Amino acid sequence: MTIEQCYQELGGSYAEVCGRLPSPRLVEKFARKFLDDPSCAELTAAMAAGDHDAAFRAAHTLKGVAANLSFTRLCASAGALTELLRTPADTIPPEAALLMEAVTRDYNATTAAIRALD
Repeated sequence: MTIEQCYQELGGSYAEVCGRLPSPRLVEKFARKFLDDPSCAELTAAMAAGDHDAAFRAAHTLKGVAANLSFTRLCASAGALTELLRTPADTIPPEAALLMEAVTRDYNATTAAIRALD
């Protein structure tokens, strides 16, 4: 799979990221580096622990990384969770579970597409 096909598979915008990064080689380099980003694991752990503040920070970080790499689908789901968690609270709202399912689905699709690169 080429990097352009990868972006199609993961629901991203290859044209947008190419406007941000000067070459396809760099796009691929940073897409591959995404596999080492800890924010989704941190989000999962924070959600499991019921740590609202840590979950917000991790969701916000994941959204930002996805936005910078133009991982559009993942950015949207992480963004929705970020906005739900934006208001300070002692607990994570129950509706966050459904949003977390979408983030997990989109994250798994994104990482699978990146791993399928030639």
